[in-house]
Amino acid sequence: MNLRSRLFATVTVPVLTAAAMVEPSAAAAASHASSSLSTAVLVAQTAVTCSDGSQAADQASCDAIDVQRVAEQQAADEAQKAAEQQAAQEAQQAAEQQAAEEAQRAAEQQAADEAQKAAEQQAAEEAQRAAEQQAAEEAQQAAEQQATDEAQKAAEQPQVEQPTAEAVSCADGSQAASADACPAAEPQAPAEAAPVDQVPSEKAPAEEAAPIPQAPVDEATPSDQPAADQAPAEEPAPAEQPADSPLTNDAMKPAPDSTQGDMPVEPQAQSAPAPDQQPAGEQVLVPAVEPPADAPIVDVIDKRSEEDKLQIAEDPAKTAETVVLPVDNGAAVLDSDKDADNTGGADVRDARTMLREEIPVVAAPTSDAEAQGTSPRFEPKVMEAIIGEKGKTTDTAPTFDVPTSVTNVMNVTNVTNVTNNVSNVTNQVNQVNEVRVIEETDNRTIINVGNHEVVRGDDRSRLRYDEGQTFYEELSRGRVRETIERHDGSRLVTVYNRYGDIILRSRFTVGGDEYVLFYAPEADRAEPHVYVDVGSSLPPMRLSIPVQDYIVTTSNAPDRDYYDFLAQPPVERVERVYSIEEVKSSARLRDKVRRIDLDTITFPSGSAEVPLAQAKTLRRVAEAMEQVLAKDPGETFLIEGHTDAVGSDRSNLILSDKRAETVANLLSEVYGIPPENLSVQGYGERYLKIRTAQAEQQNRRVAIRRVTSLVRPAAVDNR
Repeated sequence: MNLRSRLFATVTVPVLTAAAMVEPSAAAAASHASSSLSTAVLVAQTAVTCSDGSQAADQASCDAIDVQRVAEQQAADEAQKAAEQQAAQEAQQAAEQQAAEEAQRAAEQQAADEAQKAAEQQAAEEAQRAAEQQAAEEAQQAAEQQATDEAQKAAEQPQVEQPTAEAVSCADGSQAASADACPAAEPQAPAEAAPVDQVPSEKAPAEEAAPIPQAPVDEATPSDQPAADQAPAEEPAPAEQPADSPLTNDAMKPAPDSTQGDMPVEPQAQSAPAPDQQPAGEQVLVPAVEPPADAPIVDVIDKRSEEDKLQIAEDPAKTAETVVLPVDNGAAVLDSDKDADNTGGADVRDARTMLREEIPVVAAPTSDAEAQGTSPRFEPKVMEAIIGEKGKTTDTAPTFDVPTSVTNVMNVTNVTNVTNNVSNVTNQVNQVNEVRVIEETDNRTIINVGNHEVVRGDDRSRLRYDEGQTFYEELSRGRVRETIERHDGSRLVTVYNRYGDIILRSRFTVGGDEYVLFYAPEADRAEPHVYVDVGSSLPPMRLSIPVQDYIVTTSNAPDRDYYDFLAQPPVERVERVYSIEEVKSSARLRDKVRRIDLDTITFPSGSAEVPLAQAKTLRRVAEAMEQVLAKDPGETFLIEGHTDAVGSDRSNLILSDKRAETVANLLSEVYGIPPENLSVQGYGERYLKIRTAQAEQQNRRVAIRRVTSLVRPAAVDNR
């Protein structure tokens, strides 16, 4: 095949073949397009228009579209509401936050303003107190200077005044110009070394109608000689005392204060005259004579039946007779009546009955304030001056003076006709009791006051419970201020006079609050008030309430709520505020307040220990004391210790004081009663509950009295 033929075969033939093939393809495409158009026309002819204008294949599709649209709309609405609500909450929170911040800023501003005002007020008060303090100090300095000048003037003319003194009846019945001029029947040394059967009985003191004691005068040297070179011979007792003794004899002249014992007096004599107002009277010197070691129990004849005694105990106001416990050998209910019975006078009860008959029955006071009545008012500035006085700090604990004598003013009543109930006051006697330190053991001192002995313990060691530190300051006129700082930051401040009697005691909290426990203005005097029974010038007490409301025994009422009992006011009017020393020394004063006998604590004979099982019986009483202190933290409770009549009087005095201290320590260390709210005193066998010389469990006891109304003005606001 030539070239042209081959070209034709390779080019022309494929082109023709492709053309032939294109025609069927185009035809097929045209056919398919026609078919699709037909289908579209068919669909267009069967489509449905929905409510929103959209097309759907059928009504069901439209309905589905409508449901979906409604759901979407609802979701959108809810989303919008949620967003709006969240926005509102956020706005509210923002507003509250802003209000809180503004309130806080306002409160802080107000607090700052109040703090500034308080600071300014405090500064003003401190300035005022400083001015008052300065004025008080200047006034006190002026008063002290005046007192010094007067004392100096008086000291320059003692010999001029002596010739005008009252005549003195000496112990042997002779008369002398003064007590110093009385003859000495025996030298002093034999009196100390004499056998016990050669000295007068304690149970027969020289406080009966016969004013002159029969005991020998055991002092060889007058106690009040003005010559300075004779003073050392006057004071043998201090040489026998340990160097750290809290008590030392001092040759201070005593000033008359009140009487010793429970001598009958006129009902009108409600209290002893003030020392500078006491009328002159006969003087009787009672030397310090040691009582016998084992004095017998004085027999008291009581012809009343047990039924009579019980009826009297149920309503003592109906009779003027001595009220006794309605038990076998029951002693008098009142301790002052026990003192009178112990004198041994045959008609002592008859005399006291006659005097009580002249006293109208008066209802018991209803509050401490009513009990104190018109007694001297509380003077805060005087007390503040004592607390704030500048003193000289000393490193050693003070030793207190023991006066060589104390004077009791006695109104002696003689019963001239018992049958016709006639009595009259014949004279007034100034009984001068010699005071002598006899023995010291541990922190206790036995002191001979006239013809009987007393025990005095040093409470300061007990008060130092939980102490941080203690320091002392010497003040004017021989006074001492003691400050005990506790670990909790509180302070206990006590001001003593030169004889150790408490003038003022206050507890200061960490916040500066003051709670007054004792405040006795009478103790802030130069005259000794220690070892003096100031209540003996009062008439015999007439009990106006049932005995069961006056004395409660824990064995008879173990589950009783003792708060109501302890909170009761005194049963008799209180003449004035007394020192705690005066209360301890006077049964007549203590009789004014009720007592709880802790007879569930049964001390073994000769022991001051309390078993744990018996210590638990204090719980109810301790809880009541806590309630009383919660209302007034300045309350004071006297813890009294007693023994039976077995053993010597001196050993029983010490034992009874230890028993009182044991119970006080239990109340403080186990039940949390602050030690400063407790005062302790032992009385030995002097106040028997059952009159017997034999061992008697009921006589070995401890009693509690709330004595606040006796030792602190009711006007002191500790509440």
